[in-house]
Amino acid sequence: MNVLSPLFDSLRGLGRATLFLLTILAGIPAALLRPRLVFQQVYSVGVLSLIIIVVSGSFIGMVLALQGYRTLVNFGAASSLGVLVALSIVRELGPVVTALLFAGRAGSALAAEIGLMKATDQLSGMEMMAVDPIKRVIAPRFIAGIIAMPLLASIFAMMSIGVAGGHAVGVELLGVDAGSYWSQIHQAMHGADIRDMLIKATVFGLAISWIAVYQGYHAAPTSEGVSRATTSTVVVSSLAILALDFVLTAFMFH
Repeated sequence: MNVLSPLFDSLRGLGRATLFLLTILAGIPAALLRPRLVFQQVYSVGVLSLIIIVVSGSFIGMVLALQGYRTLVNFGAASSLGVLVALSIVRELGPVVTALLFAGRAGSALAAEIGLMKATDQLSGMEMMAVDPIKRVIAPRFIAGIIAMPLLASIFAMMSIGVAGGHAVGVELLGVDAGSYWSQIHQAMHGADIRDMLIKATVFGLAISWIAVYQGYHAAPTSEGVSRATTSTVVVSSLAILALDFVLTAFMFH
């Protein structure tokens, strides 16, 4: 029994998290009646994360172009550099790296903010005033995370494929023909690739937001508890992103 106790603890935690998710979903209609709260959280978790997404996307596109060119030129296929950069970013690196950055920046901030609200009895005060903290605090942040992730992933891909990433290095630095670069992308890129990227980003946003609000809401009301919840949010979200990416990719390629 002692050997199986960690497994049972994990299952109990998953059950509590699932019930918490159902509670959030039940509170979403009430949260949507206050769009101002949702827009404020979209700004907090989305717009304020934009700088790190743009900068990271640009440099990842540049590095991918450099590495891809070194390989493709050996096979006389340097003109296919645009396809390599575009498909790699849109299908995998765009949603996955954006989700990891989103978990580190926005997910940890959500968990810390909610944990501090619990530690300072703000959530308890809302309940005493007959205000449901799930509808007022948790649901708007949950919705904002789901909305922000696809937008950030789209921006990440655009910046990596275009001006600041592969095009700047491949065409301007390495001398790949610009017409060939863009025509190869136009021929290889399909609407299904964009669709799959948005599906992955939406699922990742849901998972990160769910983990962040759960960890923050159930954090111990101490500084140590808030710190532990923030760390757990980043770690669990990162593992969940990688696992979900494998599952989604397997279904999409199938």
